[in-house]
Amino acid sequence: MLTVKDLQATVGDKAILKGLSLDVPAGQVHAIMGPNGAGKSTLSYVLTGREGYAVTGGSATLEGENLLALAADERAARGVFLSFQYPLEIPGVPALTFIRTAMNAQRKARGEAEITAPEFLKLARQKASELKIDFDMLKRALNVGFSGGEKKRMEIFQMAMLSPRFMILDETDSGLDIDALRIVADGVNALRSPDRGMLVITHYQRLLDYIKPDRVHVLAGGRIVASGGPELALELEREGYERYEKAA
Repeated sequence: MLTVKDLQATVGDKAILKGLSLDVPAGQVHAIMGPNGAGKSTLSYVLTGREGYAVTGGSATLEGENLLALAADERAARGVFLSFQYPLEIPGVPALTFIRTAMNAQRKARGEAEITAPEFLKLARQKASELKIDFDMLKRALNVGFSGGEKKRMEIFQMAMLSPRFMILDETDSGLDIDALRIVADGVNALRSPDRGMLVITHYQRLLDYIKPDRVHVLAGGRIVASGGPELALELEREGYERYEKAA
C-alpha cells in the first residue's frame, strides 16, 4: 500500500532522512521506533507534505501513486491522515465546524457529494460516544483549553470521522495517562481493516500493548536499520537503541 524507497530529505541544510526504505501492505499496522533525532517525525511530515521539508532523493507511493508529487491537501483527499504529536489550537473555530469543513473539502476533491448537517451530526455523536468525548466539547474552539488527553482524543475523533485510507500516528501516546491511552488505542483499533494501512511512530512499548503491530522497524540515523515482529519492540524496551545507533 505505502512503498517508500531510498527516501532522502533535509530540513534547511541538514540531512535527516538518508535513504529510508519501507513497505506497509494494506491491512497491516507497522510501528516505527527509534531514538530522539532519528527522523521519525520528519518521515511523517515528508509523507504528508508539510512545508519546510525538502525531498532530495527517493520515492514514496500510495497504491502506486506518487505521493511526493501531490500537495498536502491532495494527499489528505487521497486518504492520508496524520495524527500530530502536538495537536494545534485554532481559536475561534469550533471543532465540529472544522471537521465538517475538512470532510466536505475532501469529498469535493474526490467528486463526492457533501455530507448533510443531519448526517454529520448523527455520525459525530456516534463517534464521540465511542471515544467517550463529551459532545459539548466539540462545540468549543478546536483544542483551545483542552487537556493533553482531550487533544489526543480529538485527533482520533477526526480520524474516525474522516475515515482515511492510510493513517500515520506520530507519538499519539505522548502525554496520555493509562485510561486515556486505552480509549485512544480502542479508537485506533476500531479503524483497522483489510483495505487500510497504519504507521505508528512511538518511543515506548506501552502503546504497542494496545495497538498490536504486524511489524516493528527501528529508525536510526535517518534509515531503517532493523525490522522484526512485535518481539522487537520488547527487545528495544529492555536494551535501548545504543547498538542500533552504532550500526547507523
